[in-house]
Amino acid sequence: PCGCGGACSNQRRRRGLTISFLAGHTMRDQHTQDGVIFLHGIFRTSRSMERFRRFMEAQGYATLNIDYPSTRLSLEEIVERIAPEVAAFSAGLTGRVHFVGFSMGGLVIRTLLDQAAPANLGRVVMIGTPNHGSEVADFIAHWPLYKKFYGPAGQQLTTHFAPSVAGCTPEYELGILAGNLVLDPVCNYLIGSANDGLVSVQSTQLPGMKDHRILRALHLFFPLNRSAWNHTLHFLQQGVFP
Repeated sequence: PCGCGGACSNQRRRRGLTISFLAGHTMRDQHTQDGVIFLHGIFRTSRSMERFRRFMEAQGYATLNIDYPSTRLSLEEIVERIAPEVAAFSAGLTGRVHFVGFSMGGLVIRTLLDQAAPANLGRVVMIGTPNHGSEVADFIAHWPLYKKFYGPAGQQLTTHFAPSVAGCTPEYELGILAGNLVLDPVCNYLIGSANDGLVSVQSTQLPGMKDHRILRALHLFFPLNRSAWNHTLHFLQQGVFP
């Protein structure tokens, strides 16, 4: 006995619990099987997907949140730029690699997977992706300021371009989330059907998709929408939305 009245014993017990917690955390990280790659939308950066990424990381996934110059390159040029990073991350996993894309990020995913899908490809979730283009983009595509600030990829978001992207049936498990919350009456008028303020529900859909859900969400805030996070997690785990 050291005369501490049991304090030393309690300290050792607390230290042991701390070590056990850290060991358990390390073991969980070491046994993470699958990974998730995030791709943001146009006129955004990877920071817009960071909270979403942290949420998925907390569920035990390895994560990669890719940043790319969305307003300076075409979809094909973006894919060429990010392909090595995607390949390296995918090859480093012991399990499958999943993809989550917001808005134009979903088109980047489609273009990438059409060209060079990883051998360990898992599931894909697209959120508010204009797979058949956006009528809002149609309306402003010829405006000089739109061309200047949104670049080549901005022209690829129109309904005139979209068929070349949306024509192929995906050969992977695809879940799509669409929104139906609108605040802008002008955009709502231009689209003319259920939409999230920029993309119609109908435009998000693709033949061959495994599941589709409509959430009460505004396009601009989809990456921060916790319901979208939970729906995405469920699809990556189960192959269907809740």
